[in-house]
Amino acid sequence: MCGIVAYVGSKQATPILLAGLKRLEYRGYDSAGVALLNGDGVRVVKQPGKIRMLERAIDAAPQRATCGIAHTRWATHGAPTEPNAHPHTSPTGDIALVHNGIIENADLLRTMLQAEGYAFASETDTEAVVHLIDFLWKEGPLEDAVAAALREVEGAYGIAVISSRDPGKIVVARHGSPLLIGVGHDGEMLAGSDAAAVIELTRDVVYLDDGDYAVLTADGYRTFHLEGDGEEVERGVHAITWDLDAIEKGGYEHFMLKEIFEQPSSVADVLRGRLLPDNGDARLGGIMNHEFDLGRVRRIVITACGTSWHAGLVGEYMIEELAGIPVSVEYASEFRYRNPVLEEGTLTLAISQSGETADTLAALREAEQRGLKTMGIVNAVGSTIARQTDFGIYLHAGPEIGVASTKAFTSQLVALSLFTLFMARRRDMSAARGAEIVQHLQVLPSQIEEVLRLNDEIRDLAAKLKDASNFLYLGRGYQFPVALEGALKLKEVSYIHAEGYPAAEMKHGPIALIDEEMPVVFLAPRDPIFSKVVSNIEEVKARRGRIIAVVSDDAPELQGKVDYMLKVPQTLPHLLPVLTTIPLQLLAYHIATMRGCDVDQPRNLAKSVTVE
Repeated sequence: MCGIVAYVGSKQATPILLAGLKRLEYRGYDSAGVALLNGDGVRVVKQPGKIRMLERAIDAAPQRATCGIAHTRWATHGAPTEPNAHPHTSPTGDIALVHNGIIENADLLRTMLQAEGYAFASETDTEAVVHLIDFLWKEGPLEDAVAAALREVEGAYGIAVISSRDPGKIVVARHGSPLLIGVGHDGEMLAGSDAAAVIELTRDVVYLDDGDYAVLTADGYRTFHLEGDGEEVERGVHAITWDLDAIEKGGYEHFMLKEIFEQPSSVADVLRGRLLPDNGDARLGGIMNHEFDLGRVRRIVITACGTSWHAGLVGEYMIEELAGIPVSVEYASEFRYRNPVLEEGTLTLAISQSGETADTLAALREAEQRGLKTMGIVNAVGSTIARQTDFGIYLHAGPEIGVASTKAFTSQLVALSLFTLFMARRRDMSAARGAEIVQHLQVLPSQIEEVLRLNDEIRDLAAKLKDASNFLYLGRGYQFPVALEGALKLKEVSYIHAEGYPAAEMKHGPIALIDEEMPVVFLAPRDPIFSKVVSNIEEVKARRGRIIAVVSDDAPELQGKVDYMLKVPQTLPHLLPVLTTIPLQLLAYHIATMRGCDVDQPRNLAKSVTVE
């Protein structure tokens, strides 16, 4: 959601800024802009629409500059128009600012500034911040004015600011919205809302904490904290471990398809070095030193949003069945607003691909304020959730560029299975039972490869279903969250209405929708409640629904009852969701591409939702 890139150094800034913005396109945006310090002042170019529109505008009036900031905006305050696009400037145009997040007291600041004679050209909350900096800046360096303004601001922000009154300098700051510094070489410094924005020039990054601000020049960087008198603080340099080709398509038509096909390796990476076959156990470095705290856990609250929430539902089934610990799964966006009961012995487990999801962070902070232990399952190393929780598990799935999560979801399921195994072995699970689970985990990557061989068959099926207006996805037990996730994927990328339901609940309402035009996708692998799902299939068949069944064997009981059958390998019931979800990812992908949809950047969606 929104993207920031900043550069100061010896090279021409414009191509570096545009390249960084392109690497952030996956986050979702509806307008883009740059501000350049060109020696004669601040030059701003911004356009609604895609980055290519911005490039055309820049090409029409090229500027030479070695310092600049750039932004892709996902609209919150005001429509995606040129006036609302970032950067925003002070009245005389000598200060420019880009911003991710939401300023909660923007209306109050706007009213105050208007009383001081400031005119506003946009509907955004951001414009109030750049005017406030201008209003407070009487003398001294730019960073002092920025810090003074931010002490008056309430809400979430990641910002980058430049000014012709203090040239050759970029001031960046964060509170609740991710921002990092890229430590370049040969007199270059960068900043970005994501490591993808800076990796082409450096692998060395500094993650800013909430309340930090920093000054970047060609000579280096200095970091400060807003509390107190803005004392200088030290923030360590971290190395990015993934390669640039991880955020390239690698010959695939879309990132979504590439990431679906990366799942054998991404799941293998989650498992690598973490299985102990001889002991029937898991080695999880992020939690190994916290066995005492985990041994006192009497209840787990999983909090997440979207696809990660679906992973949490599967985790609930796993942990309760195998570890015997009560679990509740909460929408992070609702969690802190309903005064949840969080008694002593409750562990709050946050799941987030990006590690920056605003609602999930807010839920974590609610638990922390009540003195409870917190844990994270995240993909992004160095992310806010990773740093704010007491302990956790990294997915190591590599960057996920497609907005609709695929490999991160299956990696989350595997990470949850490892956590479940770890907890269960420290309770009453036998070594023999643990060894059985380890054996099945070890072969998951090869089983995923087998599922991916269904791609051509699923493409043919998609051609027959692409014109449907509604879909129903049904599953029971471990497969119910898979039904929810399958419906979400189809909605996200194809814009077809779809609903996921517990299969037995179908007759309590959704059955009224079923006719010969309604595709109904059943998750029907061979598990302990397979026979119940067969009965639900019979109910849909009696209403002439078009039935697609995902099975894990030849399922003779379904012969003549279903229209299409997709077969995945058999495994333990709690691991089956890893396999059964992949045909649904492929089905959504192929239907969407056949309908001409942009699967990597679906309309109105953002990869990392950093506002409430």
